[in-house]
Amino acid sequence: MSDKTVLAAVDVRGIATVTLNRPDLRNAFDDAVIAELTALFGRLGADPTVRVIVLTGAGSAFSAGGDLNWMRRMASYSESQNIADAAAMAEMLRTINETPKPVVARVNGVAFAGGVGLICCCDIAIAAEDALFAVSEVRLGLVPATIAPYLVAATGPRAARRYNLTGESFSAAEALRIGLIHQIVPRSGLDEAVTAIIAALLLGAPGAQALSKAMISEVAGRPVTPALMAHTARAIAAARALPEGREGLAAFLEKREPGFRRD
Repeated sequence: MSDKTVLAAVDVRGIATVTLNRPDLRNAFDDAVIAELTALFGRLGADPTVRVIVLTGAGSAFSAGGDLNWMRRMASYSESQNIADAAAMAEMLRTINETPKPVVARVNGVAFAGGVGLICCCDIAIAAEDALFAVSEVRLGLVPATIAPYLVAATGPRAARRYNLTGESFSAAEALRIGLIHQIVPRSGLDEAVTAIIAALLLGAPGAQALSKAMISEVAGRPVTPALMAHTARAIAAARALPEGREGLAAFLEKREPGFRRD
């Protein structure tokens, strides 16, 4: 097994698989892993050959959140060091969340604390039916602060109130009910389910997917005002004029496959 803490591989279709590779620690992360993930998602997001990114964990866990040794070091940090450390994690989450490529969480096991935050920053989340989740920070006297914007966006404030305050663990079925994940499957069917969602993503135009992802952030939680309506109208007009838009519409009218579609 590789001694790298984060593995990355890109196949011929442009599917990048990012694997947290600390199975003995249930893929808990520390400051070094955070820096590596931030840089890696930045590179993959800017790489025109990458179509989809899959985030998963090695072994039987997705991610147990923060590494205990890292937390011990934090206990001796000054206020400025703590702020810088937390800001680095916030930047990692923002980078994953705003990656212009579709990001799929392959949740192969436990996801606690910051591991839940990673899932929330992915566009699509598929979990093994025996996966277990917890927003456990309060049980350590901490606050799930940097993950909060993404957690509330994924589950809504009502579910976040319960699980942020109790720190209790919950099942994949409950994670599905509250919107944290999109699909649960038997562990033996996890790869098949991820393959199916990748196939669906490859039918879309990559530029249009990036613009669509950005549009969700731009309209979420905003009232439908004349200014917002004008913004969305400009967005679709611009998309129609782009090469992908012209090709997609032409292919539809000519009853053929568009050039951007991949098997």
